[in-house]
Amino acid sequence: MELITDAEVKSAYQVLKKSVTHTPLQYDRYLSEKYKATILLKREDLQKVRSFKLRGAYYAIKQLPPEQLVNGVVCASAGNHAQGVAYTSHEMDIPAVIFMPTTTPHQKISQVEFFGGKKVTIKLVGDTFDASAKAAKEFAVKQEMAFIDPFNDPNIIAGQGTLALEMMEDAKKEGLQPNFILTAIGGGGLISGVAAYVKNISPATTIIGVEPKGAPSMQAAFENGGPIALKQIDKFVDGAAVKEVGTITYFHAKNYLDRLIMVDEGVICSTILELYTKQAIVAEPAGALSVAALEVLKDEIEGKTVICVVSGGNNDISRMAEIEERSLVYEGLQHYFVVNFPQRPGALKEFVSEVLGPTDDITRFEYTKKVNRGTGPVVLGVLLKQPGDLAALLTRLAEFDAAFINLQKEPSLYSLLV
Repeated sequence: MELITDAEVKSAYQVLKKSVTHTPLQYDRYLSEKYKATILLKREDLQKVRSFKLRGAYYAIKQLPPEQLVNGVVCASAGNHAQGVAYTSHEMDIPAVIFMPTTTPHQKISQVEFFGGKKVTIKLVGDTFDASAKAAKEFAVKQEMAFIDPFNDPNIIAGQGTLALEMMEDAKKEGLQPNFILTAIGGGGLISGVAAYVKNISPATTIIGVEPKGAPSMQAAFENGGPIALKQIDKFVDGAAVKEVGTITYFHAKNYLDRLIMVDEGVICSTILELYTKQAIVAEPAGALSVAALEVLKDEIEGKTVICVVSGGNNDISRMAEIEERSLVYEGLQHYFVVNFPQRPGALKEFVSEVLGPTDDITRFEYTKKVNRGTGPVVLGVLLKQPGDLAALLTRLAEFDAAFINLQKEPSLYSLLV
C-alpha cells in the first residue's frame, strides 16, 4: 500500500480548484484570547455543500472513466458525503443512488435532495453508517454502478487534502507557521488527506486527530494494530459516528498522525453553542470536534499557532434543544432525580422553600398522585446556577427523602431523559 503525498494532493487541487470554494482561514479573536494562542479556523462549513466532503467526492468521481459512469454512482453516507456526491452528480449530469442511515437528521436528507435534484435517489437503510454502507455496496455490485467510498479510497483522501493545501498557503501569506493542526476523525479520510499534505511540506507541524468519546474507531484501530469494529457507538456526533475506519485511512493515520485524542460529547455541545453565540458560526457536532479539542489541549497550545478545521456546518436546528441539554449536564448544571413526595397538601411548597437553593430552578416536574399511598414519586429536573451548588442540594434532598435516586448514576433511567 502506498501513501498519498503532497504531490497527489496538488494534482487533485488542479482538478478541483474551479469546482470547489477556496474556503477562508480565519483568525478567531475570541478563541485566541481564551486559550492565549493564535487560533485559526479553516471554514469548511462555508463550502458549497457546507462541508469538506465535496472535495473528495468530486475528485473521486472525476477520476472514473466515462464508461464506468454510464450507469451512475452509488454511495453511503450519514449526510455530508452524500451531499458531495449529490452535488457532483448534478454538475456532471449522472445518476446517483445514495444510501443513508435511517437515523440521519432530516436536514441532511433534504439537503441531499436539494443538491442532487432529479439525478439522485435516496434509500434509507440501517440504523448505522456501517449497515447502510453494506447495503450500498451490495446494490452497486448488483446494478453494476461505481461505488464512491466516503473515506477508504486514495482519490477521496487526495481530494480532502486539498483543503490543507489552501490553508497552509493562506497561513504562509499571513506569515504564520502552524504548530498544531486539529481535525476530526470519522472514517479517517479527512485526517489522512490533511496529514498527507502537511507532513510532507511541514514535518514539524503536529497533526492531531480528534474523535468523539462515544465513537473512537481510529483509537480502537491503533490499539488493535488495524481496523476493528466497535461493538457500539454513540450516534450523537453523526458525522463521525463510524464503527470501523478503513484500511487505507488507518495506514495513512498510522504513518502521518502525531496523536489521537478523544473529546466528550458534552464538550462538543458546549463548543457548538459557544461557536454560535460568540462567533455566529453554525457548526454541526463533527464540525465542532476540532475546536472542542482546544479545551483538552489548552495547557499545550498557549503561545502557539493552531489551525482547527471546522469540517461542516450542516446542523439540524431541531437538535439544538438536545445540544443545550447535553452541554448543561456536562457542565454540572442540569441534574435529574426521582424524589418521593409526601402525598399531603403543602409538600411541594415545603420542598421549594426548604430543599431548593435560592438560585436553583426546577426545569422538570412529573408527578401523578397515587391513591392510598403515603408518598408518590416525582421525576425532578433541577438547573443550578453554579456546579458547586450540587453538594448542598444533595444533602437537603437526602433529608427530604433518604431514598431519592440521582438519575445520573442510573444510565438506563437517565437515557429516558437526556
